[in-house]
This record gives sequence, C-alpha cells and structure tokens, in this order.
Amino acid sequence: MAKALKSVDAPEIDTERFRLRRFIDRLIQAGEVNIHDEPVELAGIAAILDGNPKAVLIRKAGPEQTEMVGNVVASRQRIAMALDVEPDEIRQEVTRRLATPQPVMEIDRADAPVQEIVLTGDDVDLTRFPIHLQHGMDGGPYISASLDYSIDEKTGWTNTGCRRLMLRNKRQTGIDLLSPSDLKAIYEASAAQGKPLPVSFTVGAHPCDHMAGTMRVPMDELELLARLRGAPLPVVKSVTNDIRVPADAEIVIEGFLDARGHVESEGPYGEFLGYYGVMKRNPLFTVTAITMRGDALFQTSTIGGKTMAHTDTANLGSVRTEVTVWRALESAVREPVSICASPSNGGAFNVRISLRQRVPGEARNAIAAAMGSQANCKNVFVVDDDIDVFSDQQMDWALATRFQADRDMVISSGFRTLPLDPSLDGRRTGSKAGFDLTIPFGERPLDFTVPAAPEFGEKRFDTVRDSLAEGPKSFADLMSDLGSRDGREIALALDEVREEGKLDRTETGKYFLSASQ
Repeated sequence: MAKALKSVDAPEIDTERFRLRRFIDRLIQAGEVNIHDEPVELAGIAAILDGNPKAVLIRKAGPEQTEMVGNVVASRQRIAMALDVEPDEIRQEVTRRLATPQPVMEIDRADAPVQEIVLTGDDVDLTRFPIHLQHGMDGGPYISASLDYSIDEKTGWTNTGCRRLMLRNKRQTGIDLLSPSDLKAIYEASAAQGKPLPVSFTVGAHPCDHMAGTMRVPMDELELLARLRGAPLPVVKSVTNDIRVPADAEIVIEGFLDARGHVESEGPYGEFLGYYGVMKRNPLFTVTAITMRGDALFQTSTIGGKTMAHTDTANLGSVRTEVTVWRALESAVREPVSICASPSNGGAFNVRISLRQRVPGEARNAIAAAMGSQANCKNVFVVDDDIDVFSDQQMDWALATRFQADRDMVISSGFRTLPLDPSLDGRRTGSKAGFDLTIPFGERPLDFTVPAAPEFGEKRFDTVRDSLAEGPKSFADLMSDLGSRDGREIALALDEVREEGKLDRTETGKYFLSASQ
C-alpha cells in the first residue's frame, strides 16, 4: 500500500523553483546552452547532441516543431549549478543533502502544473513527442530522459530510477529491465503473481531528480528526491494509478508493465559504456495516460558514443560513484581527501582517490574499500594528497613516477560486475585492479619532492657567512636571507667560502659551514 502523504495547499510550496525550464533559463544566462531557433528534423537531433560540451535547446524539433532540450547534465559544471555549488564541492554537497531530511508534500491535482493537460483513452499518443533515433544501430527511437516511479508492495515505498523506453507504437514501448535493479525486483515479484505493475514516468525533470534516480538509498525514494533537492517536494497522485510523482515535472507518462515477463524484443541500444547493448527480451510498457504542463519542455538524454565525458549518463554516474565510494572510504582509512570517478569511462569503472596516509597500508585499504563498494568500480587509483585527482595530467604523472607493477598493483577476481562490460567475454564475474600510486609511507625524500618556483622572504643577514652560521641553507634560503633578487652574487660568495675549505653540503644539497672553520 502506498505511503500516506500530507496534503497541503499549493501556495505553501513552490512548483516552479525546480522546474526543468527554469533550470534551462539559468543555463542560458550562464552561456551553457546552444540554442537552435531554426527547425530541426528528428533525424538530425542526435548529430547535434553528440559530443556537444553544452546543453542544447531546440525550439522547433520535428514536423510538430516541439520544444526540446538535451545534454542538460552532460558536464560537471552544470551538475554543480543544479546544486548551487562549485564543481569540486559536488560530493560534499550531495552527502550533506542526503543527511538532511525534507518533507514530501502532496498537492491537489488542480494545483499540479504537470496535470494542466490530461490525455487518456484514444487521446494517448506518444508520437506527439519528438522521440528520435539516438544511435545508428538502435532498435528504434527512444525516450531516454525518463525517470520511473513505482511502488514496492512489500514496503509501500516509492522507488525511482532511470529507465529508457523504446517506442513501439502510440501507446506502447519496450523497457530495459535485465540489469539488477529495484524496479526489476519489484516487477518480477508482481509478474510472479500474474499482476501487471503500474509505473509512471516523468520526462523533463530537474537534475536533482535524475541524481535521485541513479542512487540506491534504503528509504522511500520520494524522500530521497526531496533531500537531493534540499527543499520540500511537491507530489501529485497519477491519474490512472496510485503512484505519486513530482508535481512540477514537465511530462508524466502513466501505464503498466504487463505480467507476461521478459517476452518482447528490445534494443539494440547505444549504452553508457560507449558500446551497443545487444537486443534483449524485456517487458512491454502500455500507456494509460499522459499528463503535462501547458508549455511542456521535452527532454532527451545523451548516452554512449566516443565522447563519454559529454554525456548525461556518465556525469550522473560520476556523482553516484563518488558518493558511494566515499562512504566506504570513511570507514576504511583515516583521512580520505578527494575522489574522482572520471566520466570518460562511464562515471564508474575508473576511480581516483587521494588520501593523507596516517599509517602504513592505508592505500591498500582504500583500494579494497572502493572495489567492494559497488559492482561497477573496476580500476582504483590511489594517490597522496599532493595529486589533484581531477587532473588527467597529474594522475598520468603519478602513474609514471610512483608505480612499480610488481610491487604496487593489486589484482583480484571473482567479483560481481556489470554484464554490459564487453571485456567480460560472457563471464558472470570479473576481475578488478588497484594501483597504489602513493609515495612509500614515512618521510618524503628529495627524489619524491616536487619542484616548485622559489619563494623569498625579507632580508635577515648582510653576508652569506652570517646566514650559514644559523644552520644549513638552500640556495633559495640564502637569496632570501640576503635580500637578493639576482642570485649570481650568492654563487660567487659561496665560492669564496668554498675556496677557503670551509663550505660543505648536506645530502639534500643545503650549504653549511664545515667544522674546519
């Protein structure tokens, strides 16, 4: 039975603040959107989106000249804007929000913008939307930005996730339910009883809603969505089922998964790892109602291709991975510093971690924790806190200079993994690798000290001898002590002391007065 929610009057909550169209307005002001005012055929949409570093707003898509947007969260910068933080603060902000409860508030249908227009019966027609072919070998046009909402009969909780829909006709679509997920478990429990499963999909949602769809947290996921928004969530009951959905969405597609099980062909489809997923047998989704705003903005998501770092799914996956792995790190090592799941590998397979080592072995602990935290985490790179995990250049340098394969690589096998990984070659379990790119624990020797431009302070002594009398000094120390902004006169002064047989040097190259003085 669905969880009861408090009913309130609409004026108490804002149904525009988290509307997708309002967020796109912000992106336009920030210069993050490519706008196409001219008509665009549906066949040309994919090429405009593919590899585009910006969001794309098409004013006149297809023969109906429908307004649509894509690539909304295909960059870390735009996800940060959705959370009102800087890009390097995303993980911290998501963690903070997840720990901060927010109310879920049911409003009347008359006050729900997403039900301004209600289509049922013969008026239901999915082809009114600009559903386009996304990849050359896809099995058909797909709705790719759809977020599913269903009710788990065991708990009464609402579950949400990111699920694609393959257009079959005006009232039916395919859906991918083969990979392990909460929705798959809920559906199969319903189908086992011979019952269809009601599902409602939103199309056109705030980025926080999409983040909620990627995460697995043990709670009613309407509450999860509210927490990620950091604000009360207005919901409304669907027209043809008991599922409550965000009342501020652009479009809702209501319907059910029939009880016959995985019987209909679905796919192929260009998946988030950059390769095609093969044709599968999946359930059939039948539409019972479409509700929408009067000026609904259709949304499509970018998935797959050669430019993974510029896809919606990879960037959303990065956030989920960083939050999930960080939780495991907090109990595995004393001081994790930063984490990056780079979107160019799908946002999950390669994870970079920096930490401050407090005791020997913490790098290995971090590797083990990350490997076990989620199935998709395949290769783990651990560095010291002087390396920026968001910098490909610094990570490449650390791999080149701090790693010996026979000493610093950890390889394990037999892990649960993602079946979409083509390198598995049909196996049901996979292997994982850890790369310890940290400097050996303890005092950092000179050959592991990173060169940097010299820094100078105020003049303290009049001669090199006076400065050296205080103790060993580097050449830069001597320049600073004597107020030199040249350095050549320091070299000459040192040579005078050397000629007298009174100059020596430490193992790290510092100059000092020898005992023969």
